[in-house]
Amino acid sequence: MMNKIEKHFPPASEAEVKYFHGEFKIVRSGTFVRCAVTKQPIALDDLKYWNVDMQEAYSSIDIVLKRLREIKSPNVYA
Repeated sequence: MMNKIEKHFPPASEAEVKYFHGEFKIVRSGTFVRCAVTKQPIALDDLKYWNVDMQEAYSSIDIVLKRLREIKSPNVYA
């Protein structure tokens, strides 16, 4: 039995999101999306960076720049 001070929070779930220029639409409910590069969860309230063409989310501007460098010069031996 829970005591009065404890709160029950539902488990976090991954959302499915469609990215547009300047906005995104939630296709399947959830609390976060995953960074395409680091795979770390990004709370929907904190989501600021994404790529419309690739439909990817990014956790920071540094990760965006890393991903853009990867796209421009892909490693053919990877």
